[in-house]
Amino acid sequence: MRTIKITAFAIGLLMSTLAQAHPKLLFSAPTEGADGASPNTIELHFSENLMTQFSGAKLVMTEMPGLAHSPMPMKAKVTGGSDPKTMVITPLSPLPTGTYKVEWRAVSSDTHPITGNVTFKVK
Repeated sequence: MRTIKITAFAIGLLMSTLAQAHPKLLFSAPTEGADGASPNTIELHFSENLMTQFSGAKLVMTEMPGLAHSPMPMKAKVTGGSDPKTMVITPLSPLPTGTYKVEWRAVSSDTHPITGNVTFKVK
């Protein structure tokens, strides 16, 4: 009887831990703070499978040399990757020189949205 109670407690503890798990951004390409050529795609890799219908991202230019402006949205397509833990942002045209921020929202099976951002520069 004691073994059954311990097993039931352990299963309950495991289930509650899994239910409260949230996706975490593991890495991105380009990486945070990168400085390079205009990427063809931007990939965000998370710790859990994403629910693509509730997840998404916006690509915003935050700075442009010689021009003062407020953040400017950039046209981009957002899709799930071949790996269900990946989000892919594809700019619809090459990105001009400037600083960019990807503002993302990730939702996994626990349905709790997690947000964050990644910033990079294009030369």
